[in-house]
Amino acid sequence: MNIAYGLTFLFSMAAFVGATDTGNPGFVVRLTQKGLDYALQEGMIVLQQQLFQIQLPDFSGTYDVGVLGKVKYRFSSMTISSVQLPSYQVIPVPDKGLKLSISGAFIQVDGRWDVRYSFIHEDGSFNIKVLGISISVGLILGSDESGRPTIAPSDCSCHISNVEVHMSGTIGWLVDLFHNNVESELRQSMENKICPEVTQSISSKLLPLLQTLPVTTKIDQISAIDYSLTGPPSVMANWIDVLLKGEFFDISHRTTPPFSPPVMSLPPEQDLMVYFAVSEYLFNTAGFVYQDAGALVFNLTDDMIPKESSMHLNTSSFGILIPSISKMYPNMLMKLKISTASAPALNIKPGNLTLSPVGNIQAYAILPNSSLAPLFLLQLNTNVLAKVAVNSGKIVGSLELDKVEIQLVQSDVGPFSVSVLSIAVNYYVSATLLPRVNEILKNGYPLPLIEHIQLTDFVIQTYEHYLLFGANAHYE
Repeated sequence: MNIAYGLTFLFSMAAFVGATDTGNPGFVVRLTQKGLDYALQEGMIVLQQQLFQIQLPDFSGTYDVGVLGKVKYRFSSMTISSVQLPSYQVIPVPDKGLKLSISGAFIQVDGRWDVRYSFIHEDGSFNIKVLGISISVGLILGSDESGRPTIAPSDCSCHISNVEVHMSGTIGWLVDLFHNNVESELRQSMENKICPEVTQSISSKLLPLLQTLPVTTKIDQISAIDYSLTGPPSVMANWIDVLLKGEFFDISHRTTPPFSPPVMSLPPEQDLMVYFAVSEYLFNTAGFVYQDAGALVFNLTDDMIPKESSMHLNTSSFGILIPSISKMYPNMLMKLKISTASAPALNIKPGNLTLSPVGNIQAYAILPNSSLAPLFLLQLNTNVLAKVAVNSGKIVGSLELDKVEIQLVQSDVGPFSVSVLSIAVNYYVSATLLPRVNEILKNGYPLPLIEHIQLTDFVIQTYEHYLLFGANAHYE
């Protein structure tokens, strides 16, 4: 993982619900100091390799050695043979950005020297130890007009505390007379090279990577999720916070949901690298989109019922419960059209996730000519328990029916008591409808992660109006 990927990971996993003019977010990610430290650790590996690429120019000059006259010297073929970055840290600077600090760094430079004095000409090799290098880089995190993340260096400074030159050759003693000049020039050259190398890496490698992060994620032919940033990150003392819109929308025609995201207040958790807060708003915009698109309609027919079942979807089975059905439509298959009366809404409370969708069941008899004869219309008031988890970077879920209350809205087969249908309706919903819905929910909604990031050590907690996923992250 290089420094660009490390910092991309760092930035793309930072989010929170601070107060902004854009309102509350639907999705929140918080990167803790532990996450920042991991990202920096991974990034330093390639920053170290990057510093090996510094090109040092040859330099030459003359030095007056008094009565001995002037000595001409030249240092060439300089290459960096060793780089060590033993101490580094990245810290949030509240309301400003990030500060990357490296201290005690060491660079070794090898090369050739050439000295001309009077009629004497000699050359040899040299070894230079650049000691006590400290680098400080300020980073500004932001977002552009499209909601994509941005990052830019705000400042960079480099200081070298000591340079030691070791010469080979028979007249190395002569060079010792002007080694201060050599050390000073090399120190200045190194200091001038390091910051441009670091800032260039940020501008040319990190920023383009950030710009490739998708701000929308397509789910299917109907919907996508808007993960765009709603504003610049909010930097706190112990974490970085960024707001994400976190909203489903219809790909064909986007409309504003008739409700707003609730306020989320994240606990000051610090044990894991990253925390994702997922508002019930995200799930409820999904319900709104699919309801508005007419996609929450399910047709049940007898071929969907297990053959070994004692309850089949035909007028003979239903005739046992409602005799008029088998009399009016003897030995015919049936069809149940199940639809939601309004967009289902997830209600998240501490320790509890529930939905209370209101649905309709329109029953039909399938006539010999394949046309449909209406039998009755039921209204269902249900209570459904929801479970969520994260699998392969996706939020996945499942539903379990808690209870169903049935009301008869219309009957085309005469009066009957709906209580006789309770067992049948519960069976069809639990054994046939919910498994199909759960199969869809198993596909999940992807988290906004960059490529090659794997999440481990998941913990899941429920709070008022949102879920909180905590995890450690690893780059693979």
